[in-house]
Amino acid sequence: MKVAIIGQGYVGLTISAFAGEFFEVVGFDNNSRIVDRLNIGISHIEGVESSVLQNWIKAGRYKATTQGDELADADLVVIAVPTPLTKERKPDLAFIDAACRTIGENVKKSVLVINESTSFPGTLRNYIKPAIEKYSKSPIEHLYAISPERVDPGRGDFNQKNTPRLYAGLTPEASLKTREFYSKFCDQLVEVSSPEVAEAAKLFENTFRQVNIALVNEFAQIAHSLGISVYETLDAANTKPYGFMKFTPSAGVGGHCIPVDPTYLAAVAEEHGAPATFIRRANEVNLEMSKYVVDRVQADNGGTLQGKSVLVVGVAYKPNVADVRETAAELVIEHLRHRGAVVSWHDDVVRSWNGEVSSPLSGANVALVVTKHDEVKECDILASAPYVFDTTGKVTGARGL
Repeated sequence: MKVAIIGQGYVGLTISAFAGEFFEVVGFDNNSRIVDRLNIGISHIEGVESSVLQNWIKAGRYKATTQGDELADADLVVIAVPTPLTKERKPDLAFIDAACRTIGENVKKSVLVINESTSFPGTLRNYIKPAIEKYSKSPIEHLYAISPERVDPGRGDFNQKNTPRLYAGLTPEASLKTREFYSKFCDQLVEVSSPEVAEAAKLFENTFRQVNIALVNEFAQIAHSLGISVYETLDAANTKPYGFMKFTPSAGVGGHCIPVDPTYLAAVAEEHGAPATFIRRANEVNLEMSKYVVDRVQADNGGTLQGKSVLVVGVAYKPNVADVRETAAELVIEHLRHRGAVVSWHDDVVRSWNGEVSSPLSGANVALVVTKHDEVKECDILASAPYVFDTTGKVTGARGL
């Protein structure tokens, strides 16, 4: 069976790597540089070993392409493209629409279309299916299903195989064929009653995390105003063996999921006249946390950052990955520069970002830790500047939340 996977990023490439053991896989992506490197077996995604790709390429079971006509004879198509926010922080389905166009214009026979991209309930039924039919040059009846991705970049204990996978088809036949596909490389499949349930579940998973992160970020501000340690307080609360789940404060939230998915849920809720005030406020708290951090740093440094050299330590959105999507470091740097600070950043995992490169971990007036990778030593951070502010709670001896 030939499987076409549209999008070869964190989600699409990991599916390609697992599916390549059992199927002929065509990985479609518009980025020609990524495609060229994939075709010589060079992975650009943490968690996907280049050696795995090379094995599938040699066996004739993997090929990357930018050409839509390579999908013409596919038996199954997976959509694994980004679903970001617009500049106005509204849901942006442009990548999904492009994927639908690619399918509609190129797939020549009836196939099973599975959407893995995270989006609001109703996307499969009311957007993807009609869009593919609109772009199709001939009346082809496809099968449609949803199985929202659950990829956590950099995580070693859970992957495509051992992470439970939700799925649902628009028809029983679509559900059955979806199960047959994923059962080849996934240990646990959980069928739900409709695509809308699967879509909503994925959004709520990350909304739960966003709301609790916002709560602990707000509590960090309360604890500071009371003159007590937020970390000691959280550790104390965590001694309760039931009814409490520990979250830790930070400079904000990053990655593709937590800063984005709740907005998709809020948008569809408001379209249907349901309140989303709690979700919206949580998002505001997390976005405002970067300003709070810079306010604290400024207050500790004579009330001004004008002309001071500030080194931001860690610009990835989480430790030990090179992923900078929606990173809180971006807002922190914007606030610092707006106040006249001379900002550089150090992150040897990311190395280059926004047209800048990682600076040495030394020589600053102020060091502000946003993300601490395991490879970065606490002593080196503390030696990088006379004043160090740590938003992670991992640098002993630094000022912090």
